[in-house]
Amino acid sequence: MYTKARVINFIFVFIMWNLLSWEKSFGSVLVGLIVAAMVSFSTGGLSGYTPKLLEPKRYFYFLYFGAVFIWQCIKANVDVARRVISPDLPLNPGIVKVNTKLKTEIGLTSLANAITLTPGTFTVDIAPEEGCLFIHWLDVKDVDIVQATEIIVKRFEDILLEVFE
Repeated sequence: MYTKARVINFIFVFIMWNLLSWEKSFGSVLVGLIVAAMVSFSTGGLSGYTPKLLEPKRYFYFLYFGAVFIWQCIKANVDVARRVISPDLPLNPGIVKVNTKLKTEIGLTSLANAITLTPGTFTVDIAPEEGCLFIHWLDVKDVDIVQATEIIVKRFEDILLEVFE
C-alpha cells in the first residue's frame, strides 16, 4: 500500500512541478524528478490514502469542492471585513462542537483545513474516534451540535464524502 501511495504521490508532485515551473528545460525537468522523488520517498506513505483513479466522479467532485470553497471564502471575507469596518456589529465568539461523517484521515484533514481557511472559523481540535471537530466561531449562531454542524460543516462535508470516502 505504501509503495502505491508513493508512486501516486511521485506522479502528482512531478506533474505539479511541471505545471508550476515556467522553464521547460532539461535541468528543470531533472530537478522536478529529483524533488518529486524526495517528496514521495519522505511523505508518500504517511496518509495511507490511495485514490481510486478510475472513478472520474471523484475528480468532478474535487473541482466542485474547489468552487464551493472559493465561494464560501469570498462570503466569509466579506462578512469579516464588514465586522472590521463596522465595529458596532455584534460578535459572539465561541467554540462549538460539530459532527462529521468523514472517517479517513485525509477527509477529516481536508474538512478541518477548509473550515480553518474560511475566515471567521478555525478548527481547534479533531476527535476522529468521536467523529467530531471543535471549531472556534467568530459569530456563534447556534450552540446546538446539529445546527452548528449544518451551518459550518454541511457545505463541505457532502462533497468531501464523494471525494475521499
